[in-house]
Amino acid sequence: MKRLLPAVLVLTALLLLTALFSLAVGSSDLPLVRLLGALLGREGHETEAAILRYIRLPRTLAAMLAGAALSLSGVLLQHVMSNPLASPNTVGIHAGAGFFTVLSLSLFPTAIGLLPLSAFLGAFLTALLSLLLAGSAGGGRQTVILAGIACSSLFGAGISFFSVLDPDVLAPYSAFSVGGFAGVTVGALPVPALLFFAALLVSLLFSRRLSALSLGDSAAAALGIRVRALRTVAILLASLSAAAAVSFAGLLGFVGLCVPHIGRRLFGHGLLRELCTAPLLGALLLLLSDLLARTLFAPSDIPVGILTAALGAPFFLILLLRGRHRYA
Repeated sequence: MKRLLPAVLVLTALLLLTALFSLAVGSSDLPLVRLLGALLGREGHETEAAILRYIRLPRTLAAMLAGAALSLSGVLLQHVMSNPLASPNTVGIHAGAGFFTVLSLSLFPTAIGLLPLSAFLGAFLTALLSLLLAGSAGGGRQTVILAGIACSSLFGAGISFFSVLDPDVLAPYSAFSVGGFAGVTVGALPVPALLFFAALLVSLLFSRRLSALSLGDSAAAALGIRVRALRTVAILLASLSAAAAVSFAGLLGFVGLCVPHIGRRLFGHGLLRELCTAPLLGALLLLLSDLLARTLFAPSDIPVGILTAALGAPFFLILLLRGRHRYA
């Protein structure tokens, strides 16, 4: 634990510096003097202030929040399921969010404002459904994963059905399924931020009990822990955090899977340590990814979800190959 505070301070400093760089760099770079003038609201910097207020600041905050929320979700799921390949997809979050988004686009094609709420409800309710199905079948760790796979298949079929029934939903759903921060406004972030911080706070309060789940169900139960109830709470917290990110960022892949592993490599194991470092690391890495996505091919802007998938897929394969005997 001696290294925890320095790690948090270093990550926080790097995140703030990267955020400042993200505000300054884009299709039109803002020199530091003009950037500070725009941030301070000085006269003569109205153009820069508009760029910051309506484009770069919302995008920077959104990338940081989504990275932190998805990373928190991945840490919780990998711990309580004792599965290093667990991620928000495990409990059907992405499929549920996608289905409810397609359903909203089909039933209310002009109500674009409903999409964030639809995505959030779809993600969270699907996680609840997975837990209910798993509870009916015994409530074990593997049962939750199997229930999540079943829900993902079911809602994946629903997405295909509505896409065939109403082809007009394909274009907006395609943008949502890739994931990105283009068009995100500051007003869309307070509620997801509140949900993320609530999930983080509760996770920190229960971190000692949650750590005991890694010992195995029998050992945790011998310590007086209500294993099934605690696992359910942890999965709900993970789902709440991931659903908050999905509501404005779309279906960003691999962040919740990769960041916890990178964090453990850099800062060591231990749930409390990971809860403190993984959200900061996730925010930093996704902010860097978004910065690359909008500058590599400038003035073209590629969705950050394409970049995270391109980087995350090889990482997933490496994890799978390294653990091939374990997952056989």
